[in-house]
Amino acid sequence: MHCVIVGASHAAAQLIASLRQQGWTGPITLVGEETLLPYQRPPLSKAFLSGELSEEKLFIRPSQAYDKLDVDVKLGVKVQHINREHKQLQLSNGEQLSYDKLALCTGARPRPLPLAGAELPQVHYLRNAEDSKHIQHQLKAGCRVVIIGGGYIGLETAASLHKLGADVTVLEAAERILQRVTAPEVSHFYRHKHQREGVCIYENTQLECIKGEHKVDAVVTSDGREFPADMVIVGIGVVPNIELAEAAGLSTDNGIVVDEQGRSSDMDIFAAGDCCAYPHPKLKQMVRLESVPSANDTARIIAATLCNKPAPNIEHPWFWSDQYDVKLQIAGVNMAYSEYVLRGQPDEEQFSVWYFREGQLIAADCINRPKDFMAAKQVLKLKIPLTAEQLANETVELKTLIEECLEKSRAEAN
Repeated sequence: MHCVIVGASHAAAQLIASLRQQGWTGPITLVGEETLLPYQRPPLSKAFLSGELSEEKLFIRPSQAYDKLDVDVKLGVKVQHINREHKQLQLSNGEQLSYDKLALCTGARPRPLPLAGAELPQVHYLRNAEDSKHIQHQLKAGCRVVIIGGGYIGLETAASLHKLGADVTVLEAAERILQRVTAPEVSHFYRHKHQREGVCIYENTQLECIKGEHKVDAVVTSDGREFPADMVIVGIGVVPNIELAEAAGLSTDNGIVVDEQGRSSDMDIFAAGDCCAYPHPKLKQMVRLESVPSANDTARIIAATLCNKPAPNIEHPWFWSDQYDVKLQIAGVNMAYSEYVLRGQPDEEQFSVWYFREGQLIAADCINRPKDFMAAKQVLKLKIPLTAEQLANETVELKTLIEECLEKSRAEAN
């Protein structure tokens, strides 16, 4: 049985390792459009962009590991078409590749900026290593950089470029940065943090165009303001790479739709990572999550399915972001939260926000509070019935609250 994996991504690297660990003895082929082996994406806007991490350290595994795992690696090659009837892939180098099982780990790409001037050579997106290198190459001391989008990728990039000596401005269309993913207190904390560091942030700012003939001169807003720029970086979200699946007639809906076993609408085609929408066992709904843990989880699900092994234990989602000396760790997903409470003080740069929906904890944002993050993961995993009122009382330690709740639950069970 030949398994072909399309996309040299986090999910692909995990799937290869998991298949061999679970006992897959058949041939494995990895087809990647980039010329690099699977590498870490999160450092691209952080340590790699700032020059603290070399390209060699980006790789998830060295090339020798793929030899040891007996993987046929084809890099710099694009899959152009899937022939489901004959189970064949048409590659951009003219080769045809047969498969028994196919895993699509094609990831996502930056959402394009629908603005005049966005095609200028100094306008960048940041999704792969080449993007990061292009930004580094054009960056000079005192370079005026305008970042469009105040999400995590935009803010992480702002912190990294400011560290390199750039004059950075962030323009956000929403009323506040991180509006879609955090409570107002977290948005305000990051806005003040960036401003103290010297980054300018403008919220509720709509754009008109990027001004310039052969190079970027400025970003123009709809109210006529001009922000001078030598470089523009766009971070307004991503879209899943599902075109290959769509052309093959697979079911898609904000991603390649797969079941709890990782299977698409074709029983021999699977999908993992940022490109797939799957039924999350903890969230009890279809989700498409853009994170390394999710990529690894969905890959492990496929490996277990293909090797006829028990399904792996999938935890609640978790994420992280590094900006300056601030580490944000997120447990759970705060979609449609109805209330939240704070522990700690934002002014002291150590606090956590706990999100509830219908009285049940669904997520926590923990800023420079690793113990709160671990506690939140435990509460979510064990479904410990902590209330907002209990968490708001900081005179009681989290460890004590959790122990009291567990003891109460045991007593009620008896």
